[in-house]
Amino acid sequence: MILAIETSCDDTCAAVVTRGGHIRSNVISSQGVHDRYGGVVPEVASRHHLELTTRVVDDALARAEATLDDVDLVAVTAGPGLVGALLVGVATAKGIAASRGLPLAAVDHLQGHVAANFLEPEPFEPPFLCLVASGGHTFLARVEDHEGFTVLGSTLDDAAGEAIDKGARLLGLPFPGGPHLEKLAAGGDPAAFAFPDARRVGGLDFSFAGLKTALLYATRDLGEHGTHARRADLAASYQHAVVEQLARRVERALAETGLERLAIGGGVAANGPLRERLSGLAREVKVPPRALCTDNAAMIASAARYAEPVAFPGYLGLDAYATSARGA
Repeated sequence: MILAIETSCDDTCAAVVTRGGHIRSNVISSQGVHDRYGGVVPEVASRHHLELTTRVVDDALARAEATLDDVDLVAVTAGPGLVGALLVGVATAKGIAASRGLPLAAVDHLQGHVAANFLEPEPFEPPFLCLVASGGHTFLARVEDHEGFTVLGSTLDDAAGEAIDKGARLLGLPFPGGPHLEKLAAGGDPAAFAFPDARRVGGLDFSFAGLKTALLYATRDLGEHGTHARRADLAASYQHAVVEQLARRVERALAETGLERLAIGGGVAANGPLRERLSGLAREVKVPPRALCTDNAAMIASAARYAEPVAFPGYLGLDAYATSARGA
C-alpha cells in the first residue's frame, strides 16, 4: 500500500491507497483559521501543518485499518505550493520512509490533480483532455499516459479559484469564497450584469484579472447599499463569467485536439454550475467526487503509482519547490 501526504497549501492531508488504485482512506483536515485574514497566510498554514500532519497520518492509517508495516511506498507532494507548508509534508514523509527503509515518491501537485481521475472505482484511462482549475492553477492539458501531461493552455494572470475567492471577498463573503459564492449565486440572475469572459484572449489560455476589476468597478458604482441589495445578482453574473470562460476554452480545446473525452479536477471543479456546464461537452466526461477535486492525498498516491520511487537514502536531499516547471 501507498501512504501519501499532501501539505501544499492550507489543507493537511494523508491517504492510504492500494497499488491498484483503491482508496482505503483519504483524510483532509482543513485548518479553518484563514477566514479571519481573507486568504491563506503561509506562515500560519505552516505552523498548523506542524501540529496536524502526524495526527492526520495516524488517522489515515487507522481508517484504512493498516499500520506502517503494511506500507511499501511513501509519497509526498514536493511542489508547487507554499514552500513552508510543503517542507512540513516533505520532512514528515522523509522521516517515515527513512525510519523503515522504504522508498519515497516525490509527486508534482498538478500531476496529482490529473491522476485523481485514475482512481477506483471508475478509473478514467488516457487519452483525454483535462481541465484543472484551482486556487493556484488553471490549465488545459492533453493526457496521453499515466506518467505526465502536455499543457495546451494556462492562465495568463490569476487562477480561476483565486478570482472566485477575491470576487467573493468583494461581496463580503467568508473565505474560502467558492461555496459561499455558489450559494449566494443560486438566488441571483446570471444575466443581470455583463461581466467580461476574456473572449479576446486567443488560443487556449485564460485570463481572470479583467473580470475581477469589472466586479470591483460594479460594486463601486452601486455603492455599499446598492451592492448589498444586488449581491445575489452580482454573484450569479460573476460566477457565470468564470464558468463560461472555462467552458468555452474546453470546447475550443476539444475541437482543436479531436479528443472526445474530458476530465476535470482542482477545487473549482467542485462548483455545481461548472460541473453541469461541462457535463455535456464531450462523449465521455469524468467528474471526480468533490473530495478528489480539492487538495487531497489520495490523488498524490494515485500519481505515485506511476512515478519512479527513490530508494533510501537518495531522497534525504529532496527539497520542495514553489512553482511548477510545467508552465501551468
